[in-house]
Amino acid sequence: MYKIVKRWIDIIGAICGLIFLFPLFVILALVIKLDSKGPIFFRQRRLGRDKKEFYILKFRTMKQDTPANIPTHQLRDAKQYLTRSGKWLRKMSLDELPQLVNILKGDMSFIGPRPALWNQEDLIRKREQYGANHVPVGLSGWAQVNGRDKLSIEEKAKLDGEYARQFSFLMDVKCFFWTIRCVIKKEGIQEGE
Repeated sequence: MYKIVKRWIDIIGAICGLIFLFPLFVILALVIKLDSKGPIFFRQRRLGRDKKEFYILKFRTMKQDTPANIPTHQLRDAKQYLTRSGKWLRKMSLDELPQLVNILKGDMSFIGPRPALWNQEDLIRKREQYGANHVPVGLSGWAQVNGRDKLSIEEKAKLDGEYARQFSFLMDVKCFFWTIRCVIKKEGIQEGE
């Protein structure tokens, strides 16, 4: 039952977010375009619920010569690849806002495990072990608010499994408000190894 309610919350929230944030989208698009060469948006192949592939949408924060299909936390000296605007977009998590489109399309939810890159086999395997591949992936989630980039693959997968076992409206509300706190405090952000 909650899966149906969750989907409606996602649809209504994504529509309201896209309408309300449209002026900010325009400003950020201009800043990105003026800051560096390349597209405004960045698309990347990810895995959603039940390992279904989709393309995640983000504001582009990295230079065109950044190695593809490597999680940022695995890049050596990831900061060298960030654009000037990308540094503060990522710090404030504004690069994630275009994922409202993914939420509206049903690829993602507001809350759930962060979608893994299609080639992050270690994370995908661990999530399978903890039962976390069978819930909707999200813009933020239990692992995000409990350490984000600073967590090991094992810790992320365990926390994602914990979220899957406690899948409920109350868990989503808790994650939502903890996300706001983490974004304001800029907690858990780590660029590169």
